[in-house]
Amino acid sequence: MELDNQQIASNTIDLKTRRCVLVVDDEEQVCSVVASYLERDGFRVVTAGNGKEALLKFYAEGPDVVVLDLMLPEKNGIEVLSELRSSGAETPVIVLSARGGEPDRVAGLDLGADDYVAKPASPREISARVRAVLRRSKTEAVTVLSFADIEIDVTARTVTRNGNAVSLRPKEFDLLVELASKPGEVMTRSDLLRQVWGSSPEWQDPGTVTVHIRRLRRLIEESPAAPRHIVTVYGVGYRFDR
Repeated sequence: MELDNQQIASNTIDLKTRRCVLVVDDEEQVCSVVASYLERDGFRVVTAGNGKEALLKFYAEGPDVVVLDLMLPEKNGIEVLSELRSSGAETPVIVLSARGGEPDRVAGLDLGADDYVAKPASPREISARVRAVLRRSKTEAVTVLSFADIEIDVTARTVTRNGNAVSLRPKEFDLLVELASKPGEVMTRSDLLRQVWGSSPEWQDPGTVTVHIRRLRRLIEESPAAPRHIVTVYGVGYRFDR
């Protein structure tokens, strides 16, 4: 069955906006299983089987997160992590290693890892930790978002409009930050479910996003029926305009 133009556009946008995770492990089975879970949760996944390949793919793909085994051929994980940090790369790195003792965890974190998971680890836990480091890095990257008469203090989790406080529920605040931090980028309801709720359409009704969008518009838009900022891209999702 042929896809119509709207479906093609939707699929293209979805591929472009998905977060990328680089999974590095010399065990092909581990890479395959972890990649499958991450892809099910909406991530685009790139894999590498040794340290040299990992660095090549990192610089070629520019992933949002790296899941990195320590015991690697060519270059070990410590060398890969050290080279990434020496190059100035601040991409979150989750170390995945069979060496799970406290000294090893401390050493990995001291070298610049953002998290440390001991093998054997549940692929579901790894996916959850990927989402967690993305949330942390997003929050730390921006302190205040301002547009028109709206100001969002990400650290204090407050919103004001024309200097007056706007009362938002926790998920409404997270949704607004997700949209406002990516102006001009079209996000599907599936994207927003993954980034804000840490879920997917398989586990949660995408209508949840629609309900929260409607309430946000009532609170921050001058005319909720004709929104200036949270714009619907029909057949695809939502776009934030400053």
